[in-house]
Amino acid sequence: MKNHKLELTREFIQKLPKAELHCHLDGSLRVSSIIEIAAAEGVTLPTTDPIELKNILAVGLECPSLEVYLQSFDITCSVLQTKTALQRAVFELAEDCAAENVRYLEIRFAPILHTKKGLKLVEVIAAVLKGKEQAERDFNIKLGIIICSLRHNDPEESLIAAELAVAFKNKGIVGFDLAGAEKDFPARNHKDAFDLIIKNNINTTVHAGEAYGPESIHQALHHISANRIGHGTRLRENGDLLNYVNDHRIPLEMCITSNVQTKAVDMVEHHPIKFYFDYGLRVTINTDNRLVSDTTLTDEYMLAIEKFGFTPDELKYLVINGFKSAFLPYAQKVEMVAMAMKEMEEMGLLIRKDYI
Repeated sequence: MKNHKLELTREFIQKLPKAELHCHLDGSLRVSSIIEIAAAEGVTLPTTDPIELKNILAVGLECPSLEVYLQSFDITCSVLQTKTALQRAVFELAEDCAAENVRYLEIRFAPILHTKKGLKLVEVIAAVLKGKEQAERDFNIKLGIIICSLRHNDPEESLIAAELAVAFKNKGIVGFDLAGAEKDFPARNHKDAFDLIIKNNINTTVHAGEAYGPESIHQALHHISANRIGHGTRLRENGDLLNYVNDHRIPLEMCITSNVQTKAVDMVEHHPIKFYFDYGLRVTINTDNRLVSDTTLTDEYMLAIEKFGFTPDELKYLVINGFKSAFLPYAQKVEMVAMAMKEMEEMGLLIRKDYI
C-alpha cells in the first residue's frame, strides 16, 4: 500500500505507535478518579457531578490566558496529596495513553505541589515511580518521569528539586523541567539548579516561548542549557534563533490545543506547527494536559491533519520525531524508533531509512 492512498482516519491515527513527551500529571487525571479520591480523603470539590466538574476543569478554547488555564490545577492538586493517589494517577494516565497506542510517555510533575498534607518530597517521587513500575508491568508502554521546578517559586526550591532528580537518576527519573508562568519569572533565576542538573548529565526541557517571546527561549537554551523546548510557539518571532534551534536539532514539544487555550496563539489556524515542520525543525506533538485541555494525543494528531493538512508522508516523520526526541539512552531509543518504523510500515507508512 502506498502512502498517498492511505486515509488518515481517527481509527488509523489511534492505532499508530506514538510517543508523548509533554504531559503533566496534575493536568491529566480522570474526572471520576478526582471525585473518588476526594470522597475518600475528605477533600471538598466545587461539585461532585462529573459533567459539571469536567466543565470547570476543562477550560475550553475561550480560556483568556495562561494564568486562568493554571487555575484548574488548584483542584487537581488537592486530590494528589497521598502516596496512593499519586500512584493511581500515574497508573491511570499510562492506561489511558496505552489505550491509544502511546508506546512511550514522559510524565512531568512538580513534587513540591504534592506536600500539602505532609508527604515528604522523597515519598512523592517514590509514589510516582511506583505507579510507573505498575503501569509498565500491566500495559504495553514505557514511561519516563520528569521532575519540574516552578519559575514563580523560590530558586532554592528548584535547587532542592534538582538534587532530587540527581538522587533518582537511573531509577526512573529521565529529565528536569522548568514550568509555570514565564512573564516576570526568567529562567536565569534558576541557573544554580540547572548547573547541578547539567553537571550530573541529566536531560533538560524548559517551558519557553509559550506566554512570552523568543527571549524566553534564548534564556532556556543559553542560560540553563535546555535540550528540548516545551512549546516554543513564539520561536518564529526571531529568525536567527529559529535557525539555531533547527541547526542544533533541538526538539519542540508542541501542544496545539493548549497553545490556543493559553493564548500563545489566538486561534488553531494560526499555530506555527506546520511552518516549523516545513522549515525542518524537529517538531513533536503532545497533549500538555489531557483533562484541562480536554484532549488526547490522537485528538492532537487529528488537529494537525485536519487544520494543517499533514499528509501520510509527513505524518510518519512527525511520529518518528517523538521517539527520536525521547529522554532515553541511545540503545533504547534505537529500539523504540525501530519498533515504531516497523509498525508504521505494516500499516502502510514507508519510512526513509536515512531520516535524521
